[in-house]
Amino acid sequence: MRSIDRFYIGGRWVEPAGTGRIEVIDPATEQPCGSIAAGCAEDVDRAVAAARAAFPAFAQTSREERIALLERLADAYDARAGELAAALTEEMGAPASLAANAQVPLGSGHLRAAARALAGFAFEEAMGATRIVREPIGVAGMITPWNWPLHQIGCKVAPAIATGCTMVLKPSEAAPFDAQIFAEIVDAAGVPAGVFNLVHGDGPGVGAPMAAHPDIDLISFTGSTGAGVAVAQAAAPSVKRVCQELGGKSALIALDDARLADSVAGCVDRVMANSGQSCNAPTRLLVPAHRMAEAAEAARAAAERVSVGDPRGNSRMGPVVSGAQWAKIQALIRIGLEEGATLVAGGPGRPDGLDRGFYVRPTVFADVRNGMTIAREEIFGPVLCIIGYDSPGDAIAIANDSPYGLSAAVSGEDVALARSLARMLRAGEVLINGAWDIDAPFGGYRQSGNGREKGVFAFHDFLEVKAIVGYGTGE
Repeated sequence: MRSIDRFYIGGRWVEPAGTGRIEVIDPATEQPCGSIAAGCAEDVDRAVAAARAAFPAFAQTSREERIALLERLADAYDARAGELAAALTEEMGAPASLAANAQVPLGSGHLRAAARALAGFAFEEAMGATRIVREPIGVAGMITPWNWPLHQIGCKVAPAIATGCTMVLKPSEAAPFDAQIFAEIVDAAGVPAGVFNLVHGDGPGVGAPMAAHPDIDLISFTGSTGAGVAVAQAAAPSVKRVCQELGGKSALIALDDARLADSVAGCVDRVMANSGQSCNAPTRLLVPAHRMAEAAEAARAAAERVSVGDPRGNSRMGPVVSGAQWAKIQALIRIGLEEGATLVAGGPGRPDGLDRGFYVRPTVFADVRNGMTIAREEIFGPVLCIIGYDSPGDAIAIANDSPYGLSAAVSGEDVALARSLARMLRAGEVLINGAWDIDAPFGGYRQSGNGREKGVFAFHDFLEVKAIVGYGTGE
């Protein structure tokens, strides 16, 4: 049983202001695996004060100093990769292979990507006689989710350090263990006191005071669209910058060519990875209507190859994070059946042989209409909807008919057509034939959020732009 009793504030491990605790549940067993101290507004005040005090000196550090710090932090992180992976498997059910080979490496990957981008980033430039200067915004508040926790911590901490900001992190109370280890890594790497601060707790106790805090200059939030709205409302009176990566209902357009079966299988694999708990998962698969039966059969075969079970073993898919999440997914699967979608694989209930744990059957629906509930709402579970289209233009209209716009994809042999469709998709990220780039910007249109994460594009959210007019053109 893990027990987190202290927060990391001002370069020291300190006792929380309150006495409350939050239980952490292992989703594979439904049993407690530890608990954390529950922070409160007083803890937030202390963390923000430490970050504010550290800001003037850290903002003046050189590019070279911050590159060295990012690289040192990444090295210290990699040295504890095994511990981080074990924590993820325990707290949020990531299969051991996924935790070790994807979840954990992303954290240090973002730190190293930021160091590379920082080496050539222009903090100043001439615009005629005006000097454009980019300066760190100040204290950043960071609220991260449970589904890809280290990925999101890396996405936020890396640009903050690169640009000279100080920060306060509130990780998800459902997956806090990896963040505690990250704070230990920060301490071991010699990050200056007060630059990074960690306060555990829930949304009302810690997240809301952070969003409303007048001495926080930026809130970077990743989570559901509903929670993002609440964060923005709390932040509005202090007119702080709010950057959000929110929900998604991403569409993958499978082109009408010989690769259809491969495109379908690849889409199934992406949806089932991490038990469907990825905001950019392509949960709407758009296929040529006249090939619906063929696509459904390919999806069924792919889904039935996904092994579900103990995340500490060799299963490809573990449980979803909580009982509440499991119940929400079950309700939406039942709604899909009631609204007339064709169940191709999976369905309600736990997989056979799994009577304990928040396990969900890898589920595929065919003959889905884009107006159905399961095609509109973010299920955040291993549920794929297959929708037919009549032409490429029809596919674009269906894909763009969503309140979300986080990610999209096109898959098939006709690369020229794929590129053309990618330009028409209203999403912040479009993947062609499964390509991925750690330096590419990530963020959404519409209700999927604002701002961008990853690589050099993340820097801009953490910077203010100052115009010094009449500066002159000389160096």
